[in-house]
Amino acid sequence: MLILDHIAVVCDDLADGVAWVEERLGVVMQPGGQHAHFGTYNQLLGLGPDLYLEVIARDPGAAHTDRPAWFGLDAPIGAPRLGNWICQSDDLGQAPEITGLPVALSRGDLRWQLTVPDDGSLPMQGGFPTLIKWAQGVTPPAATLQDRGVRLKSWTVYHPEADDLRARLGIPDTRISFAPGEPGFEAEFDTPDGVCRL
Repeated sequence: MLILDHIAVVCDDLADGVAWVEERLGVVMQPGGQHAHFGTYNQLLGLGPDLYLEVIARDPGAAHTDRPAWFGLDAPIGAPRLGNWICQSDDLGQAPEITGLPVALSRGDLRWQLTVPDDGSLPMQGGFPTLIKWAQGVTPPAATLQDRGVRLKSWTVYHPEADDLRARLGIPDTRISFAPGEPGFEAEFDTPDGVCRL
């Protein structure tokens, strides 16, 4: 079974992405960290005890790596936007032809495995989630982030193969839905200032 772990806003400049989220949701994000393996860094926002949002971008101060960045971040993003969804799974090898093989990663006390295609692209242009498995004994970020009073109401995945994805993934989370259309995402949040849509 897949469990929604976090959602990602992608951007060319981390400060711009953070400002975009903070202005719309009306709350302040928390520091995240660096991902040396992919040359990226992020900031985080808790969405309750088991879900969070990250803003992620290429880190201009990171050492050069020949490996493509994850989440399609090697290509120009333009304006910040919802860019990916990441689900917990006990079987990271369930669809390697789509998701790519798991990569072992760490940051501070965090250790996890994440599926990433060799070219750093999004599985099925984002229709299929990236899969994550936190190492045994690791407390995921969602459980340690400050509660800013923001909650995810809905997460919509747009894709030409929406019906097939819905059937294949079988995610029981009622916040998640699939709709036909060009690949992309829409999210609705409850915030201290009311409902907000990204």
